[in-house]
Amino acid sequence: MTAMPGALPTRKRGSTTASMPAGPPAGADAAMMTKALMEVHAGIDSIAINGVLVATRDGLVLCGVTRGVENDGVAAMAAAAAGLAHQFTSQAGIGGPRAVFFEGETGQVGVFEVDFATLLVVFGSRNTTMGMFNVVAKQALALLQQAVAGLR
Repeated sequence: MTAMPGALPTRKRGSTTASMPAGPPAGADAAMMTKALMEVHAGIDSIAINGVLVATRDGLVLCGVTRGVENDGVAAMAAAAAGLAHQFTSQAGIGGPRAVFFEGETGQVGVFEVDFATLLVVFGSRNTTMGMFNVVAKQALALLQQAVAGLR
């Protein structure tokens, strides 16, 4: 099959690298992540954070508590952002990525690695500074990681 002019290249099945493993099986891990997220949701600073979403590295939604966002699209973009962050930090020679932050006119979004196969997306509210968002989002990540460890 010949590629059409201007067509984007596609990656063949099975061409993922060892540092980017496939996501977990959807059933059991989705239930575990949902339970873990519900455990920590009450402890999240709801003034600074107005939504959280847990996704696989493949870009599939496991669970989320969000308002006004398309969860499937956000999960896919979070996976892409995490992959790009991995390539960027590798090229820059600064080690593996710890987080990816985006600051918009009306808030922030952060993408964090929960474990080797899972990402946490945190949405910040309008009146939260980037510094405060960073602190509160990392607290949410730590709470989720603790809850997941307790469920395994």
